[in-house]
Amino acid sequence: MTQAEFEALLQRYLDGRSRPGERQLVEKWSEQLGQEENLVLDRSMHEEVRTAMWQRIMQLTADEEIAEPVEEMPVIARPLSFWQGQASRWAAAAVLVLSLGLGWWLLQRHQQKADLASVKWVRQINKLQYEQDITLQDGSHVLLYPGSRLQYKEGLAGTRREVYLTGQAFFNVTKNPARPFLVYTDKVVTTVLGTSFLVTAYANKEAKVAVREGKVAVQPRQGAQLDATPAQPTFKGVVLLPNQQVVYSAEGNHLDKELVAKPAALTSQPLDFKKRPVAEVLAALEKVYGVNIVYDPAKLRECTITIAFDNEPLFEQLDILCKALNASYKRADDAQIIFESTGCKQSIKS
Repeated sequence: MTQAEFEALLQRYLDGRSRPGERQLVEKWSEQLGQEENLVLDRSMHEEVRTAMWQRIMQLTADEEIAEPVEEMPVIARPLSFWQGQASRWAAAAVLVLSLGLGWWLLQRHQQKADLASVKWVRQINKLQYEQDITLQDGSHVLLYPGSRLQYKEGLAGTRREVYLTGQAFFNVTKNPARPFLVYTDKVVTTVLGTSFLVTAYANKEAKVAVREGKVAVQPRQGAQLDATPAQPTFKGVVLLPNQQVVYSAEGNHLDKELVAKPAALTSQPLDFKKRPVAEVLAALEKVYGVNIVYDPAKLRECTITIAFDNEPLFEQLDILCKALNASYKRADDAQIIFESTGCKQSIKS
């Protein structure tokens, strides 16, 4: 077995492409160490450690070949497989491989713990019956809901501003493109540069992130890409705009983007129309609430309407419009609204 073959064996195992015999052997190595973790064979293992491991294996197997007594046995005319012939030697060598690797990994873990011990953490638990306003060192504000817990490094130390949330909190983040702001929950990671949003993440319940202002990137906590941003999101996550939210389903391990229950007006614009095309009314609603309304232009080409809205919520406004036009709407996937109409024969007055 050459070093190149040894490296190839480890590479196949890391890539999940082990042959049946190889996989069983590696599992046997793990059992001999009393562990099931593969961290000792991590890709990040230093090259010098891998080389030292190989040299020790060669020394071990060479010593075995010299010291092993030879016992005369009857010759049996059947070929032996590679693994049958090498199993004992490889098993012993593998224990050494994993021992060296485990030692390296434990050393790294010890160093990480030492680094963490030097960092001071701030823990906030809201034991009040009302929301608690917390101001972070960067000027960001967190409205922590009753029974919720927030944890972060003192001074928000680090290249990223990172906080850990259990429960519910509304964040108003000070903009700083050089230092993204990350909110960790047990299910999702939310990344922003500067915006306001609500995070709900109670134990044993679905996680939800709703955006009021700005742009937010959300991805599952497991396998999260921490350098993802709203401008360059991870392919596993979604980007949210104002009045959009995402719900994380632990069962399906996926994110569902939708509109919030009560979209807020993002701009101040009169919604008073006199004999105007219905398409113009829908375009105005899209602009005011930052939503995407999908419809068939051909069906609405002849539709005009006289209608005025007076601070009603978006979905009530759509109800009024649909009643006047004998139309309907539904909330669709990806935070869209589908507006359906059979068309018009005359101008409508609401």
